Amino acid sequence: EFQLKESNGGSVQAGGSLRLSCSASAYDAYDFSDYCLGWFSDIPGQERETVATVDVGFVTRYEESVEGRFTISRDNAENIVYLQMDSMKVEDTATYFCAAEPGWCSWMWESFTSWGRGAPVFVSS
Repeated sequence: EFQLKESNGGSVQAGGSLRLSCSASAYDAYDFSDYCLGWFSDIPGQERETVATVDVGFVTRYEESVEGRFTISRDNAENIVYLQMDSMKVEDTATYFCAAEPGWCSWMWESFTSWGRGAPVFVSS
């Protein structure tokens, strides 16, 4: 079993910041450090978007719309992946999911095998 749980979603005014965290527990034969980790955004009626990933070598990749504003990081010792969201925009309003993919990152959400239940984020004007 490999379980993920997001924390620290909520509401923030445009221009403000939030720091999401995602903790892993009871994972399978793979070590946490052997997984690509990602954050994804869901908006009803729209396609799921990959927001950011961090690979097993700590290399990060970002969706163009968040690059320069969001930062993904991982703490392998604590089995946590973070998403620091700065300079937030109303358009960032979404439910954010963390997920894990064995091995190297694919950037495709379909390849991620373990998912949290989501953390709603609302950005007001």
